[in-house]
Amino acid sequence: MKKVNKFLFLLLIPVLLTGQERLVKQGNEAYKTYSFKPAQDIYQYVLDKGYVSAEVLQKLGDSHYFNAEYAEAAAVYTRLFEEFPETSDPAYAFRYAQTLKSTGDIEAAEQAMDMFYERSGQQDLAGGTPDFDYLEAIKANSDRYTLQHFPYNTSYLEFAPSFYGENLLFSSDRDTGNLARYRHSWNSRDFMDVYQAGRDTIGESAVEKLKEVNSRWHESTTVLSPDGQTLYFTRNNNRDGYVVTDEDGYVRLKIYRAFLRDSIWTDVEEVSFNSDSYSVAHPALSPDGKTLFFASDMPGTYGFSDIFKVAINEDGSFGTPENLGPEVNTESRETFPFIDSEEVLYFASDGLPGLGGLDLFAVPISKLGQNPEVKNLGRPVNSPMDDFTYIIDGDTRMGYFSSNREGGLGGDDIYGFVETERLSFECVQVITGTVRDKITNEILAGATVRVIDESNEEVISTVTDTEGKYELSIDCDQGNFIRGSRQGYVPAEVFISPSEGQPQVIDLYLDPETLSAGFGSDLAKLLQLSTIYFDFDKYDIRPDAEVELQKVMAALEKYPSLKIKANSHTDSRGPDAYNLWLSQKRAEATVNYMISKGIAADRLQAEGYGETQLLNDCDDGVRCSAAEHQKNRRSEFIIYE
Repeated sequence: MKKVNKFLFLLLIPVLLTGQERLVKQGNEAYKTYSFKPAQDIYQYVLDKGYVSAEVLQKLGDSHYFNAEYAEAAAVYTRLFEEFPETSDPAYAFRYAQTLKSTGDIEAAEQAMDMFYERSGQQDLAGGTPDFDYLEAIKANSDRYTLQHFPYNTSYLEFAPSFYGENLLFSSDRDTGNLARYRHSWNSRDFMDVYQAGRDTIGESAVEKLKEVNSRWHESTTVLSPDGQTLYFTRNNNRDGYVVTDEDGYVRLKIYRAFLRDSIWTDVEEVSFNSDSYSVAHPALSPDGKTLFFASDMPGTYGFSDIFKVAINEDGSFGTPENLGPEVNTESRETFPFIDSEEVLYFASDGLPGLGGLDLFAVPISKLGQNPEVKNLGRPVNSPMDDFTYIIDGDTRMGYFSSNREGGLGGDDIYGFVETERLSFECVQVITGTVRDKITNEILAGATVRVIDESNEEVISTVTDTEGKYELSIDCDQGNFIRGSRQGYVPAEVFISPSEGQPQVIDLYLDPETLSAGFGSDLAKLLQLSTIYFDFDKYDIRPDAEVELQKVMAALEKYPSLKIKANSHTDSRGPDAYNLWLSQKRAEATVNYMISKGIAADRLQAEGYGETQLLNDCDDGVRCSAAEHQKNRRSEFIIYE
């Protein structure tokens, strides 16, 4: 921003007075009361006379910076760091970087930011890193707007548009016939008033003051309640027609509200959380009108100004203001909030990675607290200068913002726009889980887990590790199916509704394809059973065999039409007839065990095969290892009709 409107968002920087010469003291007094133009003249004069100090350069640079005279500020900051390279306050390095970006010297700006990171001890300002390629990120969000002519710009300042029914409110220091012209020494410009005009009406005659809310001091940044009955706006702190200063002599800002009575705004009052000690400014409302957002430097602020919110109670009283936190606020300036109909927060910041000066950013309110990506709106809405007070109609995607960029008619101008492509806020939700056999509960390594969207299109897939675990990231702005599959199993899936992105654990349980496997299939293989062993020369069911048989019985209970035949085999050692008898006894013992546990006898058969179906060449007379013989001592559970 430029000129007097800086007064409406700068959160005030106390400067200690030191024992300087008379002129420097006068400059400091002017600087302290935000009379920046007189202060600039004094500081420049003493510099020209050869009196040079870090304090003079710092304050002269700041007086240009806070008036958006970025080229002049860059020149002064350059001299500051050349002649006083050990300047310790990292805020000057940050402002230096911002002015360099505004003048187009990106390489030097990045060097200044490196100095800021080093001297502040920070890794970032808000989610980025010193190596973050913010220009590429801004480029990705650019070219989504078509700018339009705004018919009410003049050689004066016009900014802070807000929707007012079919009309538009905005702030200006233009003169519309008021004989009492009050000027502010910040930049020797007139004080601001609120004006209204038709959105599509052309001609200066269509502009008129909103007289009921204007005073002899600054009024700006308005917002109308959804029911049209309450108007919030910003005004200088005053009492009985006189400005009120804090203990340091600063005139703070306050939010006021007026009520519509018989088509007239009346009963103007302060909001309860105002203070004479800090500024509260730039109101914005949630779509339901139940939450007020604003900018302030109240205690608990991270930087020069932060964005806060406060609940509006049913009786019109207010709750306790809450800082939106470091996901939005930085050590610098965050200001001018606006909430659209989809509850996206738009705001201006010079602390987040931008093109220079104030840039416009957006973040869904629902994502705050989940480390969301705050997005720069990109060009052409943002520029190397100050861009601020963004508003948008959620239905038409038409809106307005203010800027002091080159090519305007006045110091600040309003620009209309049409958003041709919406900014994408990707909602990422991390899904983790384990894939298991539904009957045996065993982990299934190598299972495929897919994400299927609501159009039945595969989005992404992965494979479970040796512990049956998987991890996927999904778009949580839409519904998704998490589908698990593996050969020999019926696929299983779980639907996940749109959410706010909290991590979620989804375990998948796959049914064996026992019914579709066909008659003659070995259920033991489908269930990945361990071999059922018997003690030497015995056919009693051992405890370890009971564990495996429990899995077989679970399958029989799961599928009531399933019938199986227990086949038992031996190795080749011992007489053939004995092995046949032993294997039959073992098969019968297996079936009898399951019958004793409640499985119907007509669903089970038992048959022993002795050594007649060896799996290898370990026949009579062939020397084989114990392990090779063990492969033949096996049990099978064959599905039959």
